[in-house]
Amino acid sequence: MSSCSSRALTLLSSVFGACGLLLVGIAVSTDYWLYMEEGVVLPQNQSTEVRMALHAGLWRVCFFAGREKGRCVASEYFLEPEINLVTENTENILKTVRTATPFPMVSLFLVFTAFVISNVGHIRPQRTLLAFVSGIFFILSGLSLVVGLVLYISSINDEVMNRPSGSEQYFQYRYGWSFAFAASSFLLKE
Repeated sequence: MSSCSSRALTLLSSVFGACGLLLVGIAVSTDYWLYMEEGVVLPQNQSTEVRMALHAGLWRVCFFAGREKGRCVASEYFLEPEINLVTENTENILKTVRTATPFPMVSLFLVFTAFVISNVGHIRPQRTLLAFVSGIFFILSGLSLVVGLVLYISSINDEVMNRPSGSEQYFQYRYGWSFAFAASSFLLKE
C-alpha cells in the first residue's frame, strides 16, 4: 500500500470519527428527536385544531402549541399533575422512549474513547494495535447507537398502533433533526 493512500485513509478515518463524535454529541444533548401534534378535526370544514404540539428529546419535552405553549420540562418529570396532555397515548409515548436513552449515552462514551485511541494510534504509527482497538470501539459505539434508535422507533410505533381510532381525533408525529444526526453518526462510525 502506498504511503499516500495510507495517509488518506488515516485522515479520512480521523475526519469520520470526529464527525461521528460531533453528531452523536449534538443529538444526545438536543431535544428535537420527535415532534408530535394532537388535536381534533372540526366537522364543519374538516380542518384541524391543534390542541397540543411538542418536541421531545432524550432529556426534555418542550411544548410549542396548546395550553402548555412555551414550557419545557425534564422528561422524567413530564407527568406533573399540572401538565395537561391531550391523550394517554401521548403520555405513554413519552414514557416508553425513555427506554432508549442509555444506548446513545453509551455510544457517545464509546465513540469518544475510540476517537482518542485512534488519534493516539495515528500520532504513534508504530502502535498498529491501537488502530485495531479503536476500530472495535467505533463498531461497538455504532451498534449501541443503532440499538437505541431501533428501541426508540419501536416504542413509538407500538404506542401509535395502540391509539384509539376516531375520525374526530388528529394525531401526527415525525422524527426531528436530532434523530437524523444520530442516524448519520451511526453511518459515519460504521
